[in-house]
Amino acid sequence: MATPPHRRRAARHHHPLPTDAVPSRRGSSTARQAPITVEAIVDSALGIVEREGYEALTMRRVAGALETGPASLYAHIVNKEDLDDLLIGRLCSQIQLPDPDSQTWRDQIIDVCTQLRDQYLRYPGISRAALATAPTNLDTLRVSEGMLGIALAGGIDPQSAAWAVDALILYVNAFCLETALRNRVSDHSGWGVSREQLLNRFAALPDAFPATKRHAAELTSGTAHDRFDFTLTLIVDGLCGRK
Repeated sequence: MATPPHRRRAARHHHPLPTDAVPSRRGSSTARQAPITVEAIVDSALGIVEREGYEALTMRRVAGALETGPASLYAHIVNKEDLDDLLIGRLCSQIQLPDPDSQTWRDQIIDVCTQLRDQYLRYPGISRAALATAPTNLDTLRVSEGMLGIALAGGIDPQSAAWAVDALILYVNAFCLETALRNRVSDHSGWGVSREQLLNRFAALPDAFPATKRHAAELTSGTAHDRFDFTLTLIVDGLCGRK
């Protein structure tokens, strides 16, 4: 009989229930094998994503990296979505949250978003996991809780603060996913487009696109991080009218 999901989650959160067994890696019966743990599963999964991107991540790949079978993983995690939740939780656990300050709340919330961006960019495409799953991991919820506290300290009304946190996290996720997809296309197919190429394409547009032709320099200016900072500032500044 398969282990019920609640027992797997209990083991994942270090609250083993009676009769639960701890699977080990495959190998010789005479060899001393280290047990499979949640930490080892997450470490292996992140290693795969860092080297090959999120699209390469499967339960079978993780099991292979741990020299075991996929069935061994399910004693600790429910499914791939549960693994995704753990991965995002691990990255969120690295975010340093400040004590909310009414004077510096704008800089604080932008800094948290920037930290989150940098974590996601280390693991190409992993923000897709954040977009696809509802946050249940306490480490993930800790970040949104911290951001909400910062916004409230800035005097933002609760409803606006709640929706702003959602919008900021969504933008960070989307920015990181777009970056990963763009880099993947550029690396694997050679279809990356330079700024000079864009300028040439815009200059060659018909007269039905006067604004694009006239402001091609502005449309193609700045680095990805420049645009990231601009968008965060735009969102946060818009909150100032919600006090």
